[in-house]
Amino acid sequence: MKFPFLRSAIASVVLLSLAGVSASGAAFAASAEKTVVVTAIVEHPALDAVRDGVKDELKAEGYEAGKNLKFEYQSAQGNTGTAAQIARKYAGSQPDVAVAIATPSAQALVSATKTVPIVYAAVTDPVAAKLVKSWDASGTNVTGVSDMSPLDKQIELIRKVAPKAKRIGVIYSPGEANSVSIVESLKKLLAGTDLTLVEAAAARTIDVPSAAQSLIGKADVIYAPTDNNVMSAFEGIVKVAEQAKLPVVAADTGAVKRGAAAAIGLNYYDLGRQTGKIVVRILKGEAPGKIASQTSTTFELYVNPKAALKQGLTLPADLVKSAKVVEQ
Repeated sequence: MKFPFLRSAIASVVLLSLAGVSASGAAFAASAEKTVVVTAIVEHPALDAVRDGVKDELKAEGYEAGKNLKFEYQSAQGNTGTAAQIARKYAGSQPDVAVAIATPSAQALVSATKTVPIVYAAVTDPVAAKLVKSWDASGTNVTGVSDMSPLDKQIELIRKVAPKAKRIGVIYSPGEANSVSIVESLKKLLAGTDLTLVEAAAARTIDVPSAAQSLIGKADVIYAPTDNNVMSAFEGIVKVAEQAKLPVVAADTGAVKRGAAAAIGLNYYDLGRQTGKIVVRILKGEAPGKIASQTSTTFELYVNPKAALKQGLTLPADLVKSAKVVEQ
């Protein structure tokens, strides 16, 4: 005896079941957990702000840790060897995106993988650091956001803070491509002016205070660039500056709260949000090699009149008035 209606009913159930599997599969794919790993060469306020900005931008775009996002962060604690170990670990885990904060961490990641999408952040000169060949879309697995300093604006700030200064002392890490690039750019910028540059190299964080000490009697003002060693040991510079009555002008606005007389620079949290936007584009399917490297064009002036007094000068009233933030 044949039951064609039964075969038809069974076929319908099977088709509906398959359709259900297909629909649930699509829903699963849409809500599948993404993995974003983040590494920084060291922890200090500026780099921490970048990390937080990335995480907050991801959350704003619907990617939330513990729900549909696995977010992992590791600091190399200032050690390039550790940075390389973290990079190899991240490369092996094949995340959806790897974010590298600061040049040494970015260089380590680029050396570790040519396939995992890499987004660098807070790298002053990605071309000099050999992360990308140019500022255009790289065609590789690398893109990101630079924190290139507005050196012309910072020199102008130095002239306003210390109008009688003729010798600018700069503390930098000779082993960090960012810092070397900044020093070379400063030399070109000051060529033909009445200002001279006095260099003080600090290969390690512990060398920063002694580098500052070496500038006493040789410099009229200390300039602190966006150098990770310098920012990690910034309080050591401030202590020397107060004892020697040397004003300190920084490229990182976060340094003003820590004792710089003034700073004009980027908002590193905003830079993190900008970086996060690129990460989201990649998570949604865009290739990193098709995204050109970016810079930030928003700069802010922070001043600290009390710190300036401790360093032997009074900040001009008009400068204080024009600042976005005045530390009390």
